[in-house]
Amino acid sequence: MIPLTLADVAEATGGRLHNADGTELVTGTVEFDSRQVGPGGLFVALPGDRVDGHDFAATAVERGAVGVLAARPVTAPAVVVPPVTDAHVRSVALTGDTDGSGAAVLAGLAKLAREVVDRLAPRGLTVVGVTGSSGKTSTKDLIAQVLEPMGPTVAPPGSFNNELGHPWTVLRADTGTRHLVLELSARGPGHIKALCETAPPRIGVVLNVGTAHVGEFGSQEGIARTKGELAEALPSAEHGGVAVLNADDPLVRAMASRTRANVVLVGESADAQVRAAGVELDEHARATFTLVTPQGQARVALGLHGGHHVGNALAAAAVGLELGASVDEVAERLQDARRRSARRMEVSTRADDVTVVNDSYNANPESVGAALRTLARMSNEGERRTWAVLGVMGELGDAGAEAHVQIGRLAVRLHIDRLVAVDEQASGIQHGAHLERTNGEEPVLVPDVEAAVALLNAELRPGDVVLVKASKVAALWRVADALLGAGA
Repeated sequence: MIPLTLADVAEATGGRLHNADGTELVTGTVEFDSRQVGPGGLFVALPGDRVDGHDFAATAVERGAVGVLAARPVTAPAVVVPPVTDAHVRSVALTGDTDGSGAAVLAGLAKLAREVVDRLAPRGLTVVGVTGSSGKTSTKDLIAQVLEPMGPTVAPPGSFNNELGHPWTVLRADTGTRHLVLELSARGPGHIKALCETAPPRIGVVLNVGTAHVGEFGSQEGIARTKGELAEALPSAEHGGVAVLNADDPLVRAMASRTRANVVLVGESADAQVRAAGVELDEHARATFTLVTPQGQARVALGLHGGHHVGNALAAAAVGLELGASVDEVAERLQDARRRSARRMEVSTRADDVTVVNDSYNANPESVGAALRTLARMSNEGERRTWAVLGVMGELGDAGAEAHVQIGRLAVRLHIDRLVAVDEQASGIQHGAHLERTNGEEPVLVPDVEAAVALLNAELRPGDVVLVKASKVAALWRVADALLGAGA
């Protein structure tokens, strides 16, 4: 973070100094885990399910923190933020926030992040925001890798994309940072708008509108309205605003009417300004295509697994071109790009030639469909036996039951050899596969991770490819971890 005194922090957050005279200078990082605090840092005291960060204020100072951002007085130099009454702000507070202290600290953290952005923007900082129902994290990682050769770039680790991870990432920027790439998630209307107010983006990328969290939004159109808050938040074209929109998704394409920014369409559609032509997938489901742009074209060979990464790469290309990279430079950087975030199409091959595709970080119908198509491609036209180990897709509301059935049907249509549904919540996947199946192995429903691992250990053979995917709540990465440990 840029150096700020506790007095600066108090002014930015609307808080008051406590056990401090305000001259204490924050020169380190801002952390919400007291174990991560270092010399010169600022500790953010948040309540949780089991512990309250306020109880660790003294520990954080012992570790080097010069102060604490808190909702109540603590036994350490602190900025105590005011309570919040706004219903929306209260609605996005952390679990375990029974008294609103978490909402207050999050609001203060957002204001502090905005102060930093406002100070850095005149120094040449460009904020890039990325949203969509799926692919946000992978695209954020690609954009960062395209921009890094052009100047210091800050992007969040993994999926730090909510009211805590978003400002935490912003506060990683300093006076040398040229690019701040942020991932924006939402669990309801107004959430993306609020994140954009914390760090106003100049460039916004909207990837797709799927059915993730449809149970919370009510409909896909509701999801589109919220994802489009990013397009609405962008500055006008005259002030450098750029909206990168997926031309192949009608709900995203329609967001062009909701923004004042210059619109750049990306995709495989003929009218996309940044387009992929001649897409081909190799036996490992890695895409090769011609990147076609107004500035010229170049051939790109991605090292990432899955045809869905073509759209992600096009979005990253559009951002890179907007910020001054040449077509050849973008193509080279995309070709060199590698997966950075764990449990997202993480492909590992054991000594016995069993390949495990760990895509278990999260799941929705669109991302599971993409993963299954990747798995089918990795069968090498049937030469390798494929396994789909699938768990529950959460937060789908009333659409959840049918969505699971359709995933089971899709697995059969893609000729996946073995389907294993894990836990009763995923039984619809097995049911759908059973309805679609005309021959081959019977789809299996197992009660838990341990049963899935036992089945796989008993029946896997050299050359098999295993996809593991489910929503985070299922913790299905334990299957992938067990398989890779067994084959080490």
